[in-house]
Amino acid sequence: MALQRVVALLTEPMAPFEHAVASEVFGMDRTEEGVPDFEFISAGPVAGQPVQVMTGGAFLPTHDWSEAATADLVVLPASGIREDYPDELLDVVREAHARGATVLSICSGSFVLAATGLLDGKRATTHWRYLQQFKERFPQVDVTMDVLFVDNGSLITSAGTSAGIDACLHLVRREHGASVATTIARRMVVPPQRDGGQRQYVATPVPECQAESLQPLLDEVLATLHEPHTVPTLAKRALMSERTFARRFVAETGTTPHKWLLQQRVLRARELLEATDSSVETIAREVGFGSAAVLRAHFQTVLGTSPQRYRRAFSPTQAPIPTPTPTTTTAPA
Repeated sequence: MALQRVVALLTEPMAPFEHAVASEVFGMDRTEEGVPDFEFISAGPVAGQPVQVMTGGAFLPTHDWSEAATADLVVLPASGIREDYPDELLDVVREAHARGATVLSICSGSFVLAATGLLDGKRATTHWRYLQQFKERFPQVDVTMDVLFVDNGSLITSAGTSAGIDACLHLVRREHGASVATTIARRMVVPPQRDGGQRQYVATPVPECQAESLQPLLDEVLATLHEPHTVPTLAKRALMSERTFARRFVAETGTTPHKWLLQQRVLRARELLEATDSSVETIAREVGFGSAAVLRAHFQTVLGTSPQRYRRAFSPTQAPIPTPTPTTTTAPA
């Protein structure tokens, strides 16, 4: 299993919610629903020694930072930003990464990751509130606030609290497929992917859908993706003019009707590629693309890969294809 042992490294003062984000995604037993049996460990400077919490009180970690030595995933939750971080902490993160572990930071946890030097020359993100401070402290890192998270392969940085959920679910999707990520998201009552089509490296934020007036229509469309939906037909069903419908749609979902429909069709195609043996042509018709050629074009645009390669990588009935050796350590913009 590529991703099984998860270790969250805690520093004082720790942010309890950001730690809970990782704990909720990786620490809950959902094996009865087909979710892998993750092992989640909370580690502090000293096992059994309380770690101060930002909101008051203390958290008692059961292990110490050395647990990162055998982790598949090291999580750096948010904490108070410090002038200096313990050398022991930075060393265990560097060593875990060098051994092959993925490192994921949530919110201000990016400061710890940047302090290791691992983000030098790479793109990253952090909470918008700390953007300028991050830039001044780590000028060698290409930091941006215009994304929910940045995936550099073995290094993932996420923005604020809810973006930490997005990054964790993205990593689950990347390693275990869309169905597992969707199962976890459903239990957490959060969108499985907020932008509807996060690419492998960078996800552009789109506000969560608050479509109180359009939600019934959106649900109907999701159930009939194979039909030829257009803005005029959708506006008519919503009893609005096309211009009013387009404005309302953007206001309530954060994206245009065309982009939303495209993203939902690609997402559904991805699920069918994982869960069925249907041909690409059949799946294209089922999700409303009409032909395999159209599906392939949109799949490549949204996900950066082809349907066939995606199926070989994520379908449980297909053997995974070899991953090409990267020629650069900097994620594409």
